[in-house]
Amino acid sequence: QVQLVESGGGLVQAGGSLRLSCAASGSILVINIMGWYRQAPGKQRELVATTTRGGSTNYADSVKGRFTISRDNAKNTVYLQMNSLKPEDTAVYYCNADLVRATPIRRGEYWGQGTQVTVSL
Repeated sequence: QVQLVESGGGLVQAGGSLRLSCAASGSILVINIMGWYRQAPGKQRELVATTTRGGSTNYADSVKGRFTISRDNAKNTVYLQMNSLKPEDTAVYYCNADLVRATPIRRGEYWGQGTQVTVSL
């Protein structure tokens, strides 16, 4: 069984920083793309950042220059370093992975349970 577990959320003041982590575990053959999404109350879930196995990255315009996504393939872990946080960044942040499961061999998309990030004024 494949699982994604996030950690690192919390409460910070505007201008502060947080680092989110997401570790994938289970019978995994290869992880293609890992990323972070977020959802604020009453709003749709939106893409924050993604990264490929080779290290290519993609960011939402709203976080460019402030957030950095990185990945440790050996640990099947993805990180999101969030700097210069703003109140508008407040949301539940979800980890996502597109991967190939080992047994049986099958591609699938998986989500973590989410971690709350709250940025105060």
